[in-house]
Amino acid sequence: MNSKKKNFTLLIANDDEDTRFLVEEALREVRLVIRREFVENGEQVLDYLYRRGQYASSSNWHRPDLILLDLNMPRLDGREALTSIRADPDLQQIPVVILTTSHRSGDILLCYRLGANSFISKPVTFEGLVEVMKTLCQYWFEIVSLPPAL
Repeated sequence: MNSKKKNFTLLIANDDEDTRFLVEEALREVRLVIRREFVENGEQVLDYLYRRGQYASSSNWHRPDLILLDLNMPRLDGREALTSIRADPDLQQIPVVILTTSHRSGDILLCYRLGANSFISKPVTFEGLVEVMKTLCQYWFEIVSLPPAL
């Protein structure tokens, strides 16, 4: 069990305000200390990871232990953000889970080919989302051993 580390950081990328709100509410049901960082597009994902723009001088910045990435976002979509993350030796070990409304087999295959660790189609109910968040956080933050930051 991965109990040595008490505080986890979860970077959540989704352009839909309602989805961000529901994910935040679902995470409140998770019984772990999880620092949540929300961004709205793939550009902001990379800005956060590289500490650029609004994140450049943040004294409260934390490297994410896990990234939840939506596929269809403006500016830079999830596929492009995933490609950039996996191309960078300093970032490629961060687990990336796709959490999207897509059920398309082509999207699923492409995301795994690009290096996604998991692909989850968003549940349609809030109760379903709570269950997904509980299971996801239990798996990534309690069961598996996460890679150390370089």
